[in-house]
Amino acid sequence: MPQPVQWDIARASEIVEAHTHRDGAALPVLHALQEEFGFVADEAIPLIASALNLSRAEVRGIVTFYHDFRRQPPGRHVLKLCRAEACQSMGAPRLARQILEQEGVDWGGTTADGALTIEAVYCLGLCVCAPAALYDGEPVARLDATTLATLSREARQA
Repeated sequence: MPQPVQWDIARASEIVEAHTHRDGAALPVLHALQEEFGFVADEAIPLIASALNLSRAEVRGIVTFYHDFRRQPPGRHVLKLCRAEACQSMGAPRLARQILEQEGVDWGGTTADGALTIEAVYCLGLCVCAPAALYDGEPVARLDATTLATLSREARQA
């Protein structure tokens, strides 16, 4: 997983400006900022609001409504666990509780050592291979406790 760059207001302004011509530019701007920095910094909210003629509340509402946007930098690795029905029926809630407790984080949290962020995702389209996850953007099918332990160890080695 390529590491995001350090938050930079000048670079953020360039990204926002590059998308202002688009209809419905808020989501493309937010996705571009998160792709560049790994998260959407609070400092970006007034910048986006001003450039798109929106209120700060509207921009903040978009950021907080969509689960995919982070408001803090992620860990070096990101594990997204599917919480959709097929994965739930195949034991995903138990696996999620185990890894969250083991790592000492809540949903969206990052381990104290900064190695791993664990996020919820609502369907990866891997229902036939449930439970499923994404680890640094790569699908992991038929997830089990052993695989989760391996991913946790791997996150700390890299």
